[in-house]
Amino acid sequence: MAPTTRRHDPRRRRRIIDAAIRVMAAKGIAGLTHRSVAAEADVPLGSTTYHFATLDDLLVAALRQANEGYAPALTVRDGEDLAGALARLLGEALTADRGRAALEYELYLEALRRPALRPVAAEWGEAVAHALAGRVDPVTARALVAVMDGITLQVLLTDAPYEEAYAHEVLTRVLGHRG
Repeated sequence: MAPTTRRHDPRRRRRIIDAAIRVMAAKGIAGLTHRSVAAEADVPLGSTTYHFATLDDLLVAALRQANEGYAPALTVRDGEDLAGALARLLGEALTADRGRAALEYELYLEALRRPALRPVAAEWGEAVAHALAGRVDPVTARALVAVMDGITLQVLLTDAPYEEAYAHEVLTRVLGHRG
């Protein structure tokens, strides 16, 4: 019997993370196991445990990847105020792929029970606050992040359509009609 040669797959780690996100999208966080991810990624079980010793390690990587795709590039269009830009970005995030937004918030809320996720969960708010630097003071930036989180959770939990005009009004009030 000839020895098998191992192929080096530099994208394997990313494929495992992508598979974990697909598993969680289909089954929720409770459905995430090394075995389910290995099957979804079409890799040996040992590959998942090699790259991610614990499920928390895998969840951290998945949340970090979700954050990378979610942190907005704050652009204010001609004739648009800051509240309008934020309301538009929020709407784009909620309407582009509502399932992905729901999964991102499920991961975000999982940080309540899994301390390893907390620093990564905080990264999104920090990224938005950083994007707002120079436009508003730090306290207002944090308030805007809190309001956007609240609106997002309300929309996701109630399965209601996103109302950009409502978001714009609330964000305008937080800004005190600045922006």
